[in-house]
Amino acid sequence: MKLGIIGCGAIGTDVAYEADKMKEIEKIYLFDIKRDASNKLFESLKKAEIKPVKDFLQDVDTVFEAASQGAVDEYAEEIISAGKDMVIMSVGKLLDNKFMKKIEKIAKEKKCRIYLPSGAVCGIDGVLSASIDTIDEVTLVTTKPAESLDKKVSRRKVVYEGNARHAVKKFPMNINVAASLALAGIGFDETKVKIVVDPVATRISHKILAHGRFGRLRAEVENMPNPNNPRSSYMASLSAIATLKRIVNPIQIGA
Repeated sequence: MKLGIIGCGAIGTDVAYEADKMKEIEKIYLFDIKRDASNKLFESLKKAEIKPVKDFLQDVDTVFEAASQGAVDEYAEEIISAGKDMVIMSVGKLLDNKFMKKIEKIAKEKKCRIYLPSGAVCGIDGVLSASIDTIDEVTLVTTKPAESLDKKVSRRKVVYEGNARHAVKKFPMNINVAASLALAGIGFDETKVKIVVDPVATRISHKILAHGRFGRLRAEVENMPNPNNPRSSYMASLSAIATLKRIVNPIQIGA
């Protein structure tokens, strides 16, 4: 498989390092609007080449977005229209229902797939399965170290409480997990989100609480920050890598 990666930050770098070791991946194309980032990553890889998206698109099988909602907006339609599979890490862009329906329609026509990794949260599979029947309520409680949100606080403080739609709008770079959870379950307007900043916290934690006809679900993870970007959980990178391995593996695990 030939892989394109958009975004050479913490997650894109982790994915590229793993892809470089995988025998199923024969070529990696890198693109980042910050050329220094792609150059630095390129120097550490054996299978990589730096090219603009338009120049590598026809040669790849799958494109991995690990950049921003803006990158999804700019490239997703072009990638999917070319019949290429796409992994989207910046899931918050799919808050735009018109955009999501558009790329979904194109993907069906072109017979390609759009993958949305679980990211830094655990329990997405359970919520997705439960959504086949009735879910009465889904709540996400996220606690972050102050520096991950650039907040200066002296004590634990709730900085947001509302639905997933407004959470994704207010924290577009920090709360992709809310978007993933909303898409798996009861939607952006009904999914409840609470974001807490804790000055003594050293880990990013996400807790999912849900109940419905299936019963009750409680899933909690305490993530170590990514060593290369404290705003991002290391679990997000691991989820991205797991998605890549799932794409190339004939055995599919999970709901």
